[in-house]
Amino acid sequence: MEQAALEPRKHRLLAEERRQRILEIIEQHGRITVEEIVGKFKVSAVTARADLDVLSERGDLTRSHGGAVRQLNPIVDYPLRFKETIHHAEKVRIGHAAAQLVKAHQTIILDSGTTTAQIARQIKAARIQPLTVITNALNISYELAERDSISLIMIGGILRHASSSFVGPQAERMLQDLHADHFFLAVDGLDPDEGYSTPDILEAQLNNVMIRVANEVTVVADASKFSRHSLSLIGRVECARRVITDSRADSEVVAKLRAKGIEVLVV
Repeated sequence: MEQAALEPRKHRLLAEERRQRILEIIEQHGRITVEEIVGKFKVSAVTARADLDVLSERGDLTRSHGGAVRQLNPIVDYPLRFKETIHHAEKVRIGHAAAQLVKAHQTIILDSGTTTAQIARQIKAARIQPLTVITNALNISYELAERDSISLIMIGGILRHASSSFVGPQAERMLQDLHADHFFLAVDGLDPDEGYSTPDILEAQLNNVMIRVANEVTVVADASKFSRHSLSLIGRVECARRVITDSRADSEVVAKLRAKGIEVLVV
């Protein structure tokens, strides 16, 4: 019986040792894939994903499409291509929920970001038309440009290479002469007491103008953005009517947002 009782403990220790080694590999190389874990530790893909999920829940790493990367620094402006691999499934669900709020004949603003890019893809797939879309993001304009039924207004200015989007005083002046029914804002940090934030000062200033020219604001943010503080404040949480997030969102933060009158959609 003693041997039988020791077996589960032995397996737990082996799992913890394997997870510690996974963290060491990520620290050394910056990332790891499920395939690499399977090959290196001779475990199943299910076990590899479970290990990454456990480490992600502890806050030791960030899950990406097909693997994991180092825990992200909220004040660092990561490249768009890298962000596209992070929390991909959650962003797809959030994008689908956000697109359902868009109605034909509306004018909407899509901020730069990988979650708003998912909204653009969902709008394109749903064939919501006619529609006017205002954006400062190159990836979103490329996504929607082939749809003749979508009138696309591209905001120019200073190119931010990390996000492939335009910012600056020229972009702000152009926006001030426009009006939108709905603004979908992607953020890097969401704190229920301090507000929404982003790593780039010029991006924050442009987002603030977008908020002012729109009748309604919806923030799209996966759960990893909750309780995070990035460099530049965009606005207080009350500037948005709703927040769309995923099922991993901190329940206490969700409750705080709802207490402030913010509608929270969890998908």
